[in-house]
Amino acid sequence: MNHYDVIVIGAGHAGNEAAAASARLGKSTLLITMNLNTIGQMSCNPAMGGVAKGQIVREIDALGGLSGIVSDKSTIQYRMLNRSKGPAMWSPRSQNDRFVFAMEWRYQLEQVPNLYFYQGMVRNITKSKDTFSITTERGTLHSKAVILTSGTFLNATMHTGRQQVEGGRMGEQSAKGLSESLAELGFVTGRLKTGTPPRIDGRSIDYSKMEAQHGDKDEINFSYLPRTEPKLPELPCYITYTNPRVHELLEQGFNDSPMYSGDITGSGPRYCPSIEDKITRFKERTRHQIFVEPEGLKTTETYLNGFSTSLPEEVQKQALQEIPGLEKALILKPGYAVEYDFFQPTQLNHCLETKGIENLYFAGQINGTTGYEEAASQGLMAGINAALKLDNKEPLILKRDQAYIGVLIDDLVTKGTDEPYRMFTSRSEYRLLLRQDNADERLTEIGYNIGLADETRMRLTAKKYDNISEKIKLINKTSIDPNEINSLLESKERSPIQQKMKAEKLLTRPELNIEELINCSPELTKSFEEIESDQANIENESVEINIKYKGYLDRERQLAEKTNRLEHLSIPANTDYSTLSNLSTEAKEKLNKIQPATIAQASRISGISPSDINVLLVHLGR
Repeated sequence: MNHYDVIVIGAGHAGNEAAAASARLGKSTLLITMNLNTIGQMSCNPAMGGVAKGQIVREIDALGGLSGIVSDKSTIQYRMLNRSKGPAMWSPRSQNDRFVFAMEWRYQLEQVPNLYFYQGMVRNITKSKDTFSITTERGTLHSKAVILTSGTFLNATMHTGRQQVEGGRMGEQSAKGLSESLAELGFVTGRLKTGTPPRIDGRSIDYSKMEAQHGDKDEINFSYLPRTEPKLPELPCYITYTNPRVHELLEQGFNDSPMYSGDITGSGPRYCPSIEDKITRFKERTRHQIFVEPEGLKTTETYLNGFSTSLPEEVQKQALQEIPGLEKALILKPGYAVEYDFFQPTQLNHCLETKGIENLYFAGQINGTTGYEEAASQGLMAGINAALKLDNKEPLILKRDQAYIGVLIDDLVTKGTDEPYRMFTSRSEYRLLLRQDNADERLTEIGYNIGLADETRMRLTAKKYDNISEKIKLINKTSIDPNEINSLLESKERSPIQQKMKAEKLLTRPELNIEELINCSPELTKSFEEIESDQANIENESVEINIKYKGYLDRERQLAEKTNRLEHLSIPANTDYSTLSNLSTEAKEKLNKIQPATIAQASRISGISPSDINVLLVHLGR
C-alpha cells in the first residue's frame, strides 16, 4: 500500500497528534518517522504543562486529542503552578517517566484504526495535480495531503563546545534534502537553535544537600476523562543552586562556546536561556536555580532543568561539581545545542495549510515554536484541518478568546517569529476566559461536532456544567445568617455581618472560599450533597471562580465580542495593498506579505496603525 489520504512526516508530539486526529476522522493516514523506536520521545525535559502550556494540554484533551491522556498515564508527579495568584494564572504541570510516556504514545497510536507506520527518511516532496509524492530511501509514497512535523531535524547540527555533529537529537541523524526541496517550491527558511542540559547519573548525586520538591496532594489530571487505572508512584524533584565559583568556571569556557564563537547563527529561546546566557545577561545574580528532575521510575538518569548549555563537556563537568549535591556528578550525556531549519509561519493560513501549496500543512517546531505542548496543539489542528479539507468541510479555526491554541496560531501566522516562540499567559488578552479548569466547556462540544471527541466525553462535560450552573443558582438564592458565619469571619480577623447576607456576596470576599461557605450553611451543605457528582471539588472550584470574578469575566466577554465583530469583516484574498494610496508604506509591505484574512487579523500585525485600518474599512465599503 503506497497511496494514503494523509501522510504525516515526523513522529514527535506534533506528528503524533496530527496522525491520530486525521485517522480518527476517517482518513487513511501514514505516519513516517526516521526511527519507530523514538515515537513520542521527550527530547528535552521529562515534563508536560507549566505556565500556559498546561492550559494547552487541557485544550488538546478537551478537543479529543491524546496528549493529556498520555501524560496522565506516565506522570510521576503533579503540581498546580501559581496557586498564590489568580485563577487565570493557575497552570497544571506534570513530571513524567519519559520511557513510559513514549511507550504509551506508541500504544495509543497503534489502537487507532486507519493509522499506519513507516520507518524511513523523507528526501523530497513533490506535487502533481492533486497528488503528493513523498520520496524516501525505500521508495515513493503518495497522498492527497501532507503534514510536515520535522521538529529540530531539518539540516540539524548539534554543538558541544567546538565539536559539531550532524543530527537533530543525540544519537539520531539530521534530515537532509527536505529543506532544499521546499525552498525550491518558494518557501522562506531560517535558522533557530534550542538547547538541552546534561543528564546525570542519579547514583552520583547527594540529594541530602538539596531541597526536596514534592507534588501536590490534591487530585490533578490533565485529561477531563475519569482515570481508569492507578497512578504511577510519585518521585520527588530537588532544587539546588549555582554560585559565583560555578559562574567563574563557566565563563572560562566561553571562548569555546559555539554561542560566542559564531558557530551558531540561529536565534535561541529568549525565555528559556542557556546557563551561559543567564550569567551573561544577569551578572548581578550570584546564583541561579537548578531543578534536579528524575527521568523515570526505572532509571537513574536525571535531568538538570535550568542548566542548558553547549559548552565543552569538560567545562560542564568542572562547573557542575561546584554545585551543592553534584560534587561527584557523573555525566551520562553532555548538554548540547541544536541548530535547525524552520519556515516562517507567515507562509501559513490559520488552518496551518501553506499559502503556496494546497493541502500541505506545517506543524510544530518547523513553524518556529518551542515546547512539546505548542507542537502537539499545532499537530492536532493540522490533522483536524487536513481531514476536514479532504471532506470539503470548513476548517476549524479557534479564535483568540476560545483557546490558547487560537492565540498561538494567530500569533505565528500574523506576526511570524525571529526566535523560538513559547506560550505564556501574558500573550492572551483573554486569559481569565482561557483558564485551565474550563477548557472542556470551551472546546469539547467543538471536538464532538467534528467527530473527534466521543459521546462519553460530551456527556460528562454536559453533566459537569449542568451541575456548575445548578450550584451557582443555589448560591445566588441562598442567604447566610450572621450566627452561621461570624465565628469564621472573626477567626480570619474580618468584620462580622450584622444581618442575613446573600451567599453570592459573601463569596466575593477574598478571604472566603466556597468550601468554607458551604460548611457554614446547613442549607447549602444539604443542597450541594443532593447534586450527584464524581467531580464535586472540581465543580465547586469553577463555581467559586465564576462568582468571585464575575465582573472581570463579563468585561472580557464584552471585549471579545467587540473584537470578534471585526473577525467577520473578511478581506478578499490576494488583495494588492500597494494600490491603496492612503496606506503607509510599512502597512503596504506587511499586508502584501501576510495577506490577512480579516480586518481583525490585519489590526494585530505589528506596524499596522488605526489609520491604516480605517483605510481598509473604507476600501471595503465600511
